[in-house]
Amino acid sequence: MPYHAPPSHPPRVPAYVPEDSHTLRLPSVRKRGDVRGLRAAYRRQRRTATFAALGYFLAFLLLAAFAPATLTGDVTAGLPLGMLLALLQLPVTWLAIALYEHTARRRVDPLVDRLRRDGAAGARGEAGR
Repeated sequence: MPYHAPPSHPPRVPAYVPEDSHTLRLPSVRKRGDVRGLRAAYRRQRRTATFAALGYFLAFLLLAAFAPATLTGDVTAGLPLGMLLALLQLPVTWLAIALYEHTARRRVDPLVDRLRRDGAAGARGEAGR
C-alpha cells in the first residue's frame, strides 16, 4: 500500500449556514452607520449614568479624605454634613438609574426600534426575491 503524506493544510470545513441565511448578509453602509449611532448613544447613556452615581460618591470620598472637618460640621441640630451626604447616596443612585432609563427611552430605544423595523423590512424584501 503506497504511503500518502498528509495534506500541508487542514481541510476546508464548510461554514455553518442556518436556514434563514439572509439574516447573515453584511449590512449596507447605511445600516452600519445606524449601528455605530446606536453604539454611540448607548455609550453616552452609560457614561452619563455612571458619572452621575460615581461622581457623587467620589466627591463624598474626596471630602472625607481631604476635608474631614467639613463633614463633621452640623447642617442642622445633630445632623452632620457627612451623615447627610451618606444618606443622600441612595437617592442619588436611584436618580442615576432613572436618568439611565430616561436616556434609554429617549435616545437608545428609538434607534433600536428603527433598526428592527429596517431589518424586518429587509428580511421581508429578501424573502420575496
